[in-house]
This record gives sequence, C-alpha cells and structure tokens, in this order.
Amino acid sequence: MTMESPQPADPTIDAAPQRRRSRWRGALRPKVGVIAASVLALAYVAGVGVWAASTNTTSAATTAQIGTAPSLGNAPSGEAGGGYVGPRQRYVGPRQGYTYPGNGTTSPGTTTSTEAAATTASASESTGLVLIETVLGYDRAAAAGTGVVLTSDGLVLTNNHVIDGSTAISVTIAATGKTYTATVVGTDATDDVALLQLQGATGLATATPDKNAEPAVGAGVTAVGNASGGGVLLAADGVVTQLNSSVTTSSEYTVQGETLGGMIEFDAAVVGGDSGGALLDKQGEVVGITTAASVGRATTVAYAIPINSALAIVDQMRAGNLSAGVKLGYPAFLGVAIARDGTTGMLVPGQGAGGANAVAGAQLTYVYANTPAASVGLVAGDTITAIGGQLVTSADDLSTAISGHKPGDSVSLTWTDTGGATQSATVTLMQGPAA
Repeated sequence: MTMESPQPADPTIDAAPQRRRSRWRGALRPKVGVIAASVLALAYVAGVGVWAASTNTTSAATTAQIGTAPSLGNAPSGEAGGGYVGPRQRYVGPRQGYTYPGNGTTSPGTTTSTEAAATTASASESTGLVLIETVLGYDRAAAAGTGVVLTSDGLVLTNNHVIDGSTAISVTIAATGKTYTATVVGTDATDDVALLQLQGATGLATATPDKNAEPAVGAGVTAVGNASGGGVLLAADGVVTQLNSSVTTSSEYTVQGETLGGMIEFDAAVVGGDSGGALLDKQGEVVGITTAASVGRATTVAYAIPINSALAIVDQMRAGNLSAGVKLGYPAFLGVAIARDGTTGMLVPGQGAGGANAVAGAQLTYVYANTPAASVGLVAGDTITAIGGQLVTSADDLSTAISGHKPGDSVSLTWTDTGGATQSATVTLMQGPAA
C-alpha cells in the first residue's frame, strides 16, 4: 500500500537558521551556550548535515558550514547558526579530540584505529538500500544518510535523525542510480525511526529482514551505508559484542540527543553517513538499522536498532496509530525562533529582553521570511503572549500549543511588540520541516 504525505515546504529566506528539534515544532530555538567536551562521543551515523544532540551520542553526518542565522534546532552551543553539509552520525561520549572510527587518523587522547577498512558493498549487500540526501532549507544546509527499502512501491525505513529538519528529501536507489522525491510518512524521534514514501516508485527491489531473532553475541555482521555521505555504499565487517544495550547520543545541530535502549552493539568501522543503513547477518538479511557509533577510541563501538523493533514502529505508522513518540507527516510551523534560558531551553516566565519587568511570554529572536509569523508583521524582539486563546508564558507553552495543530490550521496570536503595544492577528500555520 502506497502512503502519501504532504510535500514539504521549500522555504525562501534571507538568513538561514539551523535545524530544530521535533519537540520544538513551529517555534524554533536558537542555539546558545557551549557544549562541554568531556565524554567519549557516540554518534548517529546518518547523513550529510547535523542537528544538535545531547552530550553522549550524535548522528553520523559529514558537514560543512554554510550559513549564519538562528537554528531550527539545538545546534552545537557556541555557534549562532549556519548549516552543515556532511554525513550524519550520532556520537556517544564527550566531544574531545577524536578520530572517526576506521579512518586510521589520530587526535589528542586517541590511538590509531586497528579496524579493517570498509570496502565497496557488493551487489547483494546493496540490494534494497538507498542513498538519502536532504535539504535543510531553514538552515541553508544539506545532509545525507542511508535507508532500507521495505516495499516495492517505495516505503523506506531510515533513522529519524537522517531526515530531521529537512524541507526536501531525495532518495537514490543504490543498485540502479534512479532518484526519487520522498515525503515523510511518519517519524518517531524517541526511538529514532522514520518512514519515507518515494513518489511514483514501482517494482523496487526490497531488502530482506531477518524477523526470526536477533544475531547472537559473537556472530559476524556487516554494516552497509552511505559512508561519509560519499554517494557510494561501503560495507564494514564486524562482530556482535552485546545485545539489549542502552546508549545516550549527544546533541549535534538540529539533532537532539536521545537515550536509546534494546540496541545491538557491534564493532565495525561505522562512520558518518551510515545512519539508517542495514546491519546484515552472514545470510545477507537485515538484522538492524545502524544508528550510532563511538569516536575517540581505537575500536569503534557501533549500535543498531533491531529490525523487529523498527518494523513494529513502521507498522504503527502505516496503520496511522499515534503514540507518545510516533508522529505522522509534517508538523505545523509558525516560523519563529524563541529566546530560551541557557539551561532549561525556555524563556523564564515574567522575563523578556527587558528583564524582570518585561512582559511574560515567548520572546522572538528571529522571524523567518515567507512564514505565517512574517505575514502578520512579527519581528525579532516581539513577545507572544497568547495563541489560540491559550496564555503563553514560556517557550514551552508556545511550542506545546503549536504542536497540537496541523498545517493549514488557523490560530489567533496575541503579542506585545517592541514598543510595548499589544497586537493580535490570525495566522494559518504552514507545513514545517520534517521532525
């Protein structure tokens, strides 16, 4: 069954913010502060471009700075904005001097990697796998990762952090080189799973999931992915070292860190761009979805979501069943960045730019061009005090209110402008970036 999702917006903006995290749908927080670098990094191994994650693990994406504007996500602290181009990967541990697993280079505090280098994936290893490229229009950035084809009409499984914050997604079939436009069917940021639909796809070769059981500790496995976002699938051999592992990924740009449980732990030269790719057993069947990897040590510790766990979430999405983590399609979007406390990530109630005597609400630090907020004249420095009749006293209030709506919903806004006058208007929320 082919499932359709609305086409993502293709924003045109003067300055591009960095990507936002799903919990901040519609109201975007600029990155603030400095991320401490003191833990061994585990990264999401996804695509080109990154989101901010927590201090334990990040996604595998190779990136290159592009812009300077407020971010749509929790970008690494200490940077005001700007997009990155690179393969995505989540990291576990503190961000010190480190080396990407398997590249044979060293940094302070690390040793030379002894892992076998990844090699070009064979035809059988490439069957049912795709190369994913995303555009982060609000960040003036791009990202890349990997995906697994589930159905012949183009349902593709990947990590949520691979497509998080994207405004356009293109997917290339590794075996044929044919490229499709993809839309988001559903996302689960908590479990880091996303389901895409390739538009107009038919007759695609699919991957073969191993639904019988997880691989045993000591079993040989192969991680296949768009390593370093290079546009070519590489295969990295390894061995399962532990089952049912729990890891905490570190925040990076628009990708916020998560604690993931029930993971397959294995040692293989997993790098940025491998996120969303297949972890294969010796029979060539998919036993997991590569999601995170460590950096900063001689041997990579990589993690994959067991395929049965990922497919159970996919079944929820296809059936339209929402849960605490599962979201369908694209979120509603107002188009603002909001001031936040450096620790809590929200505006302190009763305080705005003017301090304790300022108006309580969500103070705007940036308004994105060609968005509902811009259409009614909101500007940086304004403070939103109500939305849809609900009082807004913090960034959380605004984000929560917007997350309860869908693109196309009309809501009333009340705000205090920079001159202290109260203003109000009705806006129609637009489709936001994938979240």
